[in-house]
Amino acid sequence: MNTALQAKKPPYMMIVILFVGAFVSFLNNSLLNVALPSIMVDLKISDYSTVQWLATGYMLVSGVLIPASAFLITRFSNRSLYITSMLIFTLGTAMAAFAPNFAVLLTGRMVQAAGAAVMGPLLMNVMLISFPREKRGTAMGIFGLVMITAPAIGPTLSGYIVEYFDWRLLFMMILPLAVISLLLSVWKLENVMETDKNASIDYLSIILSTFGFGGLLYGVSSGSSQGWTNPVILTALIVGGISLIAFVTRQLKLEKPLLDLRVYKYPMFALASVIAIVNAVAMFSGMILTPAYVQNVRGISPLDSGLLMLPGAIIMGIMSPITGRLFDKFGPRILALTGLSITAISTYLLSDLQIDSTYMYIVLIYTLRMFGMSMVMMPIMTNGLNQLPTRLNPHGTAVNNTAQQVSGSIGTAVLVTIMNSVTASEAESLMKGMDPAALTEQSTALLGQQALLAGIQYSFLVVLVINIIAIVLALFLKRVDVRGYSAVAEQKAS
Repeated sequence: MNTALQAKKPPYMMIVILFVGAFVSFLNNSLLNVALPSIMVDLKISDYSTVQWLATGYMLVSGVLIPASAFLITRFSNRSLYITSMLIFTLGTAMAAFAPNFAVLLTGRMVQAAGAAVMGPLLMNVMLISFPREKRGTAMGIFGLVMITAPAIGPTLSGYIVEYFDWRLLFMMILPLAVISLLLSVWKLENVMETDKNASIDYLSIILSTFGFGGLLYGVSSGSSQGWTNPVILTALIVGGISLIAFVTRQLKLEKPLLDLRVYKYPMFALASVIAIVNAVAMFSGMILTPAYVQNVRGISPLDSGLLMLPGAIIMGIMSPITGRLFDKFGPRILALTGLSITAISTYLLSDLQIDSTYMYIVLIYTLRMFGMSMVMMPIMTNGLNQLPTRLNPHGTAVNNTAQQVSGSIGTAVLVTIMNSVTASEAESLMKGMDPAALTEQSTALLGQQALLAGIQYSFLVVLVINIIAIVLALFLKRVDVRGYSAVAEQKAS
């Protein structure tokens, strides 16, 4: 059936509908970060760690539900699953847009995350089944428009709206898009994927997954701000680590696991997954460290900081379909090596930023870095998924999404901790031998900027080492041969 489906014309209308849904869900992931201070003032919240739950809670719900997406995609038809998910997402968006207080706003964000978690994996699986393997690069390049571009433009859009309008507009502009996508899905969506009505869910795996991924994500996202020795943070990390080990062990023993980790038996998928994890750490940490430099060292406004990142987001959007076509023609290795080398060079340049570096220079370096990254993620991911039999596509996409979200969060938290530690050490070093009475407010601020700059420079050097590791791994990439791929070949691969 799957081979027959791939021989037909891809369901473009259906892909467009799913594209809109996935775009707003990915966009929503990074949309609130810049708006948190305005929400604090409007809803009279005094503690930043409380309002931070609007971002942390969304990430936690997504992180817990993404591992279950493989079961949901296997068990339910793509039409009913998308309609249900979009309905939940639309409800959460409406709750957040008209929330009278923080509790309702937080609940709305959680409901949003519950609906959004499955949209990305669902779109990816529909595209994998709709295009022949030799043309998947182009198809997945288009998917990259959603996965990479939407979160990248979130801070820019948020900064502009918060500067000139009310933060509620962030939700109100998403609401009509969600409603339109929902109505179109009821009217036009078809079922193109096989389902297994006998698929059952292992509830212990769900519990272990929730505590494992939830504990780790909460611990690492809060550790850099609340302190890694905080008893709550330590408890979350320990419980998360133990639960995750138990979850992995159980998945390897079950005949029908919640998340089939046997996808790592396929060498190109395993290698692609590791490179994607390393690249996710480099990408997400750059999205944190660059604004920290721009706003706190250079004193540039949040709006201008967001605008600084916009060219990079646009370049990634333009390049994603192009790199997809290049992948179909040349394979993953040359693209990955070129992209990672450009990323490494631009990361080194970021590690050498000075207190008086010009705005345009920062824009050019950041845009160059995003250009390099646009050549890496989707090609290697597509190559890895090409090695999996179709029945494992839902598990492959779920593993990729989960691994990247967890590694991106952990890597960012660790790098922020390194930045804070080096900043504190540098500040102490700069203050030695100075007369505190002679320090003016201006000189104290300058010392703080110099200390923070040292922390950011050191953190970017750590990211550079991570980039070099990815380059070494990319040397071992081999193009998966998809010629003559047939139902017989798939049966053998299974």
